[in-house]
Amino acid sequence: MSVTAAEIVVGSHSVRLTRDQRIRRRQDFLRVQSSSARVTTEHFVFLLAPRVLDGASLDAAGATTRLGITVTRKIGCAVVRNRAKRLVREAFRQVGGQLPANVDMVVIVRKALRGIAIQDVCREWISVERLLHARSRFRRAT
Repeated sequence: MSVTAAEIVVGSHSVRLTRDQRIRRRQDFLRVQSSSARVTTEHFVFLLAPRVLDGASLDAAGATTRLGITVTRKIGCAVVRNRAKRLVREAFRQVGGQLPANVDMVVIVRKALRGIAIQDVCREWISVERLLHARSRFRRAT
């Protein structure tokens, strides 16, 4: 019996990121990448921008952080790039509650994650948590 990714369920929730948790449009990726809020670690670059909603208030959508992932071909073959994306998504699931709210975050993988476990990725993300919160305080136009 074959099981698809959409059918995989852990406990009472799906392990997939919901549409509200993902950056999906190129326009949103470009907006976040043009922002000046940037945090760099050994393996990742975190780009942060305030969350923009089309025609809805932030209260209606909830205080969610959206994730976008960029992994270039210089990181390695498709297998290596897909593993890096899986690790980033899992780190987002585990550490997401500690990340700043109401921001769009693009994570760029800087180098291959060979031999790195999810615990190492989470540890690296938690080590820059304070910096992510500090850089996510954007100047709002009044």
